Amino acid sequence: MTVREKTDKILEIALVFFMSILVIDVLWQVASRYILSSPSSFTDELAGFLLIWVGLLGAAYVAGKNEHLAIDLLIQRSGPKRKRRLQISISILIILFGLFVMVIGGSWLVFTRFLLEVKSAALELPLGAVYFVIPISGLLIVYYNSDNLIKTLRIK
Repeated sequence: MTVREKTDKILEIALVFFMSILVIDVLWQVASRYILSSPSSFTDELAGFLLIWVGLLGAAYVAGKNEHLAIDLLIQRSGPKRKRRLQISISILIILFGLFVMVIGGSWLVFTRFLLEVKSAALELPLGAVYFVIPISGLLIVYYNSDNLIKTLRIK
């Protein structure tokens, strides 16, 4: 099993886990509000945080599978040489975005939230822990696209 396959498997398990918790949380939110007539105070905030984690980790996962949303009309209509150059350019741009915006910018966001000791309202979780998914997803996106770039460069 390759490193990429292991990374995919770990990410799949994490996504299933977080999505399961999200579904249970929303079901409890609905049940407590409409059946028990006593809405739970933390479920709304937890659902928001889990949605952030599922969304960002899911984006990294589909980027690794090359199934992310893309406008590839130009690539489809290009010849083999131009298609390869476009794929290389796109991979480099995604790597730069993932590195500078998600990894570096996300790490700064996490650091400042921990430094300022910012906590969420209902759960009183440190927001740095919630936002930690941004640099994690960025690293995964950089890894997947670097791997894709290497594979593209090896093809002559």
